[in-house]
Amino acid sequence: MAKNKTISRHDIMSFYMDYVLEHGENPKSVFVFSKMHHFEEAKFYEFFSSFETIEIEIFEAFFHNSIAILNKSEDYESFDSRNKLLSLYFTFFENLTANRSYVIYALNKHKNSLKGLKMLSGLKQHFSNYIDHLDIEMLEIKQEQLEKVQQKALKESAWIQLLLTMKFWIDDTSPSFEKTDIFIEKSVNTSFDVLDIAPIKSIIDLGKFLFKEKFQMN
Repeated sequence: MAKNKTISRHDIMSFYMDYVLEHGENPKSVFVFSKMHHFEEAKFYEFFSSFETIEIEIFEAFFHNSIAILNKSEDYESFDSRNKLLSLYFTFFENLTANRSYVIYALNKHKNSLKGLKMLSGLKQHFSNYIDHLDIEMLEIKQEQLEKVQQKALKESAWIQLLLTMKFWIDDTSPSFEKTDIFIEKSVNTSFDVLDIAPIKSIIDLGKFLFKEKFQMN
């Protein structure tokens, strides 16, 4: 075994993805896995505690890579929240498509167990933080507890929407997954249309105006 071989976190993740796709199962042990790829077992534990943590970090990596790509664009920062989220979706699903065989394998492996939710736990955390920092304009509620409930509901609904889109993408048989692109555009735009508070604010302002005028007339 090449004890001094330089092995990175990314290397181990790539080795793991290749292994499960070629064998249809996890490696028998970390020892066997590390020996197969000619690095010390201790090197594995420098980065990961188990194969489960690799699975979690792979989906996190898909998200981080998408953000990194977006941040290289000069136009991205000038986008409003709707177009930023659309850009993230399209970029994220390009990353998933580039690794489609692994994504489908991993999601199908845990589709009937709670481990599937655990595998996506890191992705959910990073995606929820992203939604939190998009500054999506919502109806102003001058009560701290209600504002927190409203923001939590927004993040949870956004997460469910992402999961539904992933399910649609998995089942999509159209060329270049063009139906998924259409689904993304329609679902994200619909969500923002529902959240669009401009008409609500206008109605409230009109109501205040009418109430004030009526009060003054009386």
